[in-house]
Amino acid sequence: MMASIGEFDPLNTRVPATKIEVTVSLTEIKKCVFSFLHASFLASTPPLSLPVVVLYLQAVGTKEWREFGRTEVIDNTRNPDFVRKFVLDFFFEEKQNLRFDVYNVDSRSCNISKHDFLGQTFCTLGEIIGSTGGRLERTLSGIPGKKCGVIILTAEELSNCRDIATMQLCANKLDKKDFFGKSDPFLVFYRSNEDGTFTICHKTEVIKNTLNPVWQSFTIPVRALCNGDYDRTVKVDVYDWDRDGSHDFIGEFTTSYRELSRGQNQFNVYEVRHNMEMACYFIPPSSYKDLPTSLHYMSPYQMNAYAMALKAVGEIIQDYDSDKLFPAYGFGAKLPPDGKISHAFPLNGDNDNPNCVGIEGVLETYFQSLRAVQLYGPTNFAPVINKVANCAAEITDGSQYFVLLMITDGVISDMVQTKEAVVNVIMYALPLSLLLAMEELDGDEVRVSSRGRLAERDIVQFVPFRDYIDRSGNQVLSMARLAKDVLAEIPDQLLSFMKSRGIEPRPALSSSPLPQLHRHI
Repeated sequence: MMASIGEFDPLNTRVPATKIEVTVSLTEIKKCVFSFLHASFLASTPPLSLPVVVLYLQAVGTKEWREFGRTEVIDNTRNPDFVRKFVLDFFFEEKQNLRFDVYNVDSRSCNISKHDFLGQTFCTLGEIIGSTGGRLERTLSGIPGKKCGVIILTAEELSNCRDIATMQLCANKLDKKDFFGKSDPFLVFYRSNEDGTFTICHKTEVIKNTLNPVWQSFTIPVRALCNGDYDRTVKVDVYDWDRDGSHDFIGEFTTSYRELSRGQNQFNVYEVRHNMEMACYFIPPSSYKDLPTSLHYMSPYQMNAYAMALKAVGEIIQDYDSDKLFPAYGFGAKLPPDGKISHAFPLNGDNDNPNCVGIEGVLETYFQSLRAVQLYGPTNFAPVINKVANCAAEITDGSQYFVLLMITDGVISDMVQTKEAVVNVIMYALPLSLLLAMEELDGDEVRVSSRGRLAERDIVQFVPFRDYIDRSGNQVLSMARLAKDVLAEIPDQLLSFMKSRGIEPRPALSSSPLPQLHRHI
């Protein structure tokens, strides 16, 4: 239904990037921290350490190091597991140099040079990915004569799962850990790894002085919780918070996203330790369409950006279709009633007759479908292209021409299959143009190829959809501009097909009907 566009080089020569999530943890940084403590830290109840890790990427041409991001600052610990991850684009054919600098935060300044430097390490992204289990340990260096500790880097390829989990947890009869009070409990969520280790993925707030805490509800991407593997073990540790960072372990339980989701609108109860229970209330998963930041978001005040794009393009192109019947398909969703995933389903639910009457019918069906399905990755283009190509293959005498408009906010997942589908359309000289939100498939700069076959005809028009979204709210003009740009090449593509088939224009006075333009959405 629509797409976010990644960065590509001018000639589209780069292979689409793989998203890699890098997790950082530190150990044995005690000596280095204390060697840099200021006198001001020796006041009563001082913080022991406030570590942060800064990631720098090296530019290919200039070799300049540029800051990419920072972890959160963790209070009072010498062995931090950082929750905040670095998500990097991985290109197999490139050497991607990384630098990790560790600092102790001792002021409120955002200027990292104002803080105490604790050490650094250099590596490539490929080194982390290629390490056993995707786990690389490096000794920190950078301070002569000092042991700076160890940094542990873990890499994992991110899935295309877009589900969001919302849950709330509470506990009953936790252990009393504080001498002068009860306990100050908080939770730490981990996802399991193939080598038996665990990666931190969420940490709750601390609830002070209670043995029966109720934590605030929180929302977490399922990709962060289990990377889209519903049966992957999720471990939840319960700790009693201590100011000096030596948090007391209370107990733990294990579960999975599948198990959690079975308890929608009711509590799942887990035993943390003997006579201690934890309850998790799982709120049915949201999808991005329900969030105001989603381009599918249905506001009560105006049409969303996708609907405006459909309307802008549809109102122009429908004038060239005699019957005003438009087949409309969705891709990347779980369908009712059993949640089956489909990458080519009719929006109206009728496989035998997917047609909608006019552009208003398309919009109405789109809105109804949004309420009925759950948007779900991955984003595969090939199934819909092949479905429409099969329709076009039945009528190649020039009496009909098909235009497939695909609008998506997902990064394409089946690039190889999509290229093959496009090349097949061209090789078989089908009467079809594709309007896709994917820059690599636009043949203006370089011909699309698949399995050594070069596309001789450009049938793909790309527009970066998000570039046309007017953040100030004036969507009418921006969508009109989108319609103009997206339709600009259709006349030439239609003529190219006619020439490839040797179809001559009919005489001007002929009473025969003109070729009918069929539009699929």
